[in-house]
Amino acid sequence: MTTDDDVGSARGFSDWVDRLRSDAECTYRWIVEGERVLGGVALRHDGHELADRFGHIGYGVRPSERGRGVASWAVREVLRLAADSGMTRVAGVCEVGNAASTATLERAGGQRVDCIGSAVRFWIPVP
Repeated sequence: MTTDDDVGSARGFSDWVDRLRSDAECTYRWIVEGERVLGGVALRHDGHELADRFGHIGYGVRPSERGRGVASWAVREVLRLAADSGMTRVAGVCEVGNAASTATLERAGGQRVDCIGSAVRFWIPVP
């Protein structure tokens, strides 16, 4: 999501979803429990323009749903998508000091490889 995305209106949300659908180099999934959207997760395929900077895996969880293992579950699920795509490892990136994301990426098997500015990069083997 960018600052230009207007997800507060029905039309803006629809436009945003259409933009996601047109991105053939990324697989997006909602994180849903019942009728409630808890967040989203993305797998940027090898060669995606943002994979080097932001990692192959991107996710976000609604603040009210954090601390329940939702992000860890989503990362495990996206690793299955990566395996189906033939990927053998993926990069995960989070901000320095983001203890929750660091723990999530480490629980998924991530190994910290470097820091670039305010970001930490992990390599995660794909099972």
